[in-house]
Amino acid sequence: MTVTTIYVYLPEEAVDCWYPAKARHLADDLYVILDEAPNDPVWEFVKGDIVRCKFQPLRTGVEPMVDKLVAFEKVISN
Repeated sequence: MTVTTIYVYLPEEAVDCWYPAKARHLADDLYVILDEAPNDPVWEFVKGDIVRCKFQPLRTGVEPMVDKLVAFEKVISN
C-alpha cells in the first residue's frame, strides 16, 4: 500500500487554496483519500472518495512554485 500526500481544493475560500491529505495510490492516476476532512475548511473531496490526480504547480507557504499531486476529479464517492 503506497500512501502519499495529495492536495484537495478548498472551494469556499476567498482565494484558490489546496489542503494536504493522505491518500493511497490505487492505479495509474487514481487515489483514495484516507484523511478525514476537518469541519473547517470545507474540502472539495472527502475521505473514501476515489479521485483522479495530476501534477500541478502549487505554492505551499513561502516555497517557490513546485509540482504537487492535486485531486481534480471524483471517480467514485465514498
